[in-house]
Amino acid sequence: MATFMVRRLANHAALAVLAASLGYLLAAAALDPRAGLEDRAPRPPESVIDARLGALNLDDRTPLTERYLTWAGGVAHGDLGRTFDGEPVDAELWRRLGVSLRLVVPGAVLGGVMGVALGAHAAIRHGRAADRLISGGSSLLLAVPVFVLAVLLQIVAGEANDALGMRVFVWVGESAPEASRGALWDLVDRGRRLLLPTATIALGQLAFHARYQRGLMLDVLHADHVRAARARGLRRRDALLRHGLRIALVPMTAYLAYTTGLVLLGGVFTETAFGRHGLGEWLVDSISRGDVNAVAAIEGLAACAVLLAALASDVLAAALDPRVRAGGMP
Repeated sequence: MATFMVRRLANHAALAVLAASLGYLLAAAALDPRAGLEDRAPRPPESVIDARLGALNLDDRTPLTERYLTWAGGVAHGDLGRTFDGEPVDAELWRRLGVSLRLVVPGAVLGGVMGVALGAHAAIRHGRAADRLISGGSSLLLAVPVFVLAVLLQIVAGEANDALGMRVFVWVGESAPEASRGALWDLVDRGRRLLLPTATIALGQLAFHARYQRGLMLDVLHADHVRAARARGLRRRDALLRHGLRIALVPMTAYLAYTTGLVLLGGVFTETAFGRHGLGEWLVDSISRGDVNAVAAIEGLAACAVLLAALASDVLAAALDPRVRAGGMP
């Protein structure tokens, strides 16, 4: 198991370096920070623009290879460069990351767990009302874009507040309904403001996982090990949950790595819809300004997140399937 983990960790580390490098090269080649300075009124002198871009390693007249080597050397020493405003990228990155994690992680975990549970239940109740309801509901959620779902939840929450005669649901952009009542009230208020954006992420993840888990469970309904368990006296439901679900979860662990990118993309739209000042908002703003170092840092962080999810899926697959631990993964 240790050898398997070391090998996978080395592979993912190499991929993370490659992905971060490609992210910087794409950002440096596609974005135009010079235009952001030239469009200012009054327009700064050319010498001032060149000095400003040169100090930030953003001068498009410097060869891309040279700019990349300067950036990579800084990253190797823990320096992600400076933003367009001259502030350290790493300080803003970690601040924004905390905002995004409080939104994305609970939504992804809640949606994943509920999706797996509902998908397994739908497969066990195959062809019955519960199966049709779960399958139809997940298909409907998959058809609704994230930003549309966010707006719909805001509308429903607003109607619920009007019906109840109090503001149970709040979200960023609205003023606080009451003055601060201490640490406990502040904690409750932050939880209420996170409820709708977290639900937006969770519902999207629930739909993906429910549909996929249902298909995996249907594949093991009549598997030999399930029939053997039933022959030993287990009820159909117990045999599926004890012996079928574990086998069906093995390919589901690989799906974890693929959905991480969708979670991050959904987080960008959700932060925009709910006014959360996280990585998604910063990414959109940095692209519009041509802030290469900020965009490269966010892309590198996103690549690392996807690869960490892939590593986690490898660990889960090894824990669920002894054959993975014995022979490794391709």
